[in-house]
Amino acid sequence: MRENPRIALLGFSIECNRFVPPVGREGFRCWLEGEEILRDARAVAPVALAEMPGFVAEMDAAGPWRPCPILLAMAEPNGPVEQPLFDAMLAQWRAGLEALRGAVDGVYCVMHGAGLATGMDDPEGTIQAMIREVLGEGVPLVCSYDLHANVSDEMVRHCDAFVGYRTNPHLDMRERGAESARLLRRLLAGERFHRAFRRLPIVAPTVSLLTAHGPYAEVIDLGQERLAALGPGRVVNVSAMAGFAYGDTPFNGFAIVVTGADAAACEALARELAEAAWARRGRFVARLTPLAEAVERALTSEVPLAFADVADNPGGGGGGNTMFILRAFHEAGVRDAIFGVIHDPALAAEAHALGRGARFTARFNRDREGHDGAAADFAHPFAAEAEVVALSDGRVTGRRGIFARTAMRLGPTAALRMGGITVVVISRRTQCADPAFLEHLGLDIGAARAVVVKSRGHFRGGFDEFFSNGRIVEVDAPGLTSPILDRFHWTRLPRPVLPLDPETRWSPA
Repeated sequence: MRENPRIALLGFSIECNRFVPPVGREGFRCWLEGEEILRDARAVAPVALAEMPGFVAEMDAAGPWRPCPILLAMAEPNGPVEQPLFDAMLAQWRAGLEALRGAVDGVYCVMHGAGLATGMDDPEGTIQAMIREVLGEGVPLVCSYDLHANVSDEMVRHCDAFVGYRTNPHLDMRERGAESARLLRRLLAGERFHRAFRRLPIVAPTVSLLTAHGPYAEVIDLGQERLAALGPGRVVNVSAMAGFAYGDTPFNGFAIVVTGADAAACEALARELAEAAWARRGRFVARLTPLAEAVERALTSEVPLAFADVADNPGGGGGGNTMFILRAFHEAGVRDAIFGVIHDPALAAEAHALGRGARFTARFNRDREGHDGAAADFAHPFAAEAEVVALSDGRVTGRRGIFARTAMRLGPTAALRMGGITVVVISRRTQCADPAFLEHLGLDIGAARAVVVKSRGHFRGGFDEFFSNGRIVEVDAPGLTSPILDRFHWTRLPRPVLPLDPETRWSPA
């Protein structure tokens, strides 16, 4: 290994929902080129999520190295990336790598694993194949992935070490970036790793994939127990990848990837974990609370509750603007409630123009007015009398959970009081995963009797100081990220698959 290895840095991180319209450059909240990647990674509050900062910090601490950053693009979950944009990104990565050909010692890629482009199902596999084409098989390549990755054969074949998150909510991104750096150092020192891969016909509902408890947690924990028992010399990483149903790809499915020097040990462990996941297949189900029952609980609960609008989760491609729960709570007269956060740039702009203290009719989703009420995006209009109680420019540093220490830009933001409900309206779509999104407007979460969040699960990592698991209500309402999977028209998903097809069979062979 060279004393001062040259490491190419790049990344493509977006979770794509097949049922959401395509996204262009405007959808990428983090677009860093060249040295911007390093400056951001070493900043106190980076714009990028934590994998790249964790990787850079670990490489810095381990000894001299020469980073060669190219392009890091990260987006909020959205629809498939427009093909011309992805092609331009791929050309930029290719050009950067070609300039390094013969002079680069290793590559680190921040991936997500559930990306799509309008003309392809596997952009991550395409990126990795391009890296191999340009640099050859001898240059070590390490990739880190979200645990919601839909793992293709290409994604496993072309990397030397596969590193998946182990927590959901994702609280270990920085650690997985650091782990990627350690594995790359080992590869640079001459070690070589085998990857064992198993995919099962299980496309689990998102709400069944928490890692603090439940069937997914048990599989992950078993993998880590076996890893510790085998020792790091034989197996170096165990990744249990739950997948992302709404990607609707031919390679959707619960996947196990085991990386290590001992091929036999890797294969045996991958099989054991696949069998463990299959044994728990009946527990990967969605159990939601009907909306009417959620309203009743908001009115009568003796303890404060958090209500998760899991079907309109911007963290899964939802618009963050459906009105089903807000309308029901408002009409029922629920009081001492906070709603966060609703994506409506036009309403936020109007509130800023009127100013704090103004009273007006707040018209949500005004661009849908006059439609027939059956919009595919579920974003139907709703209007109510409101008062502007707080305004901000939306520049927030995350305090807890997935966005901790991350510089977030919500755009012009307003808090509107509508009877007993205060609604936070933002201009740039994101899920309500951090209490800072509400607190920076002066709202007291601890004093609320009900808090409704547009989020599937990441809010648990941010709001756990207010709401234990027993005080969280996952509400069944319409939306683009509903965990009730038979509400979608699947076109590419491999069938039969659980839980859609009860007759599904699988064997380790």
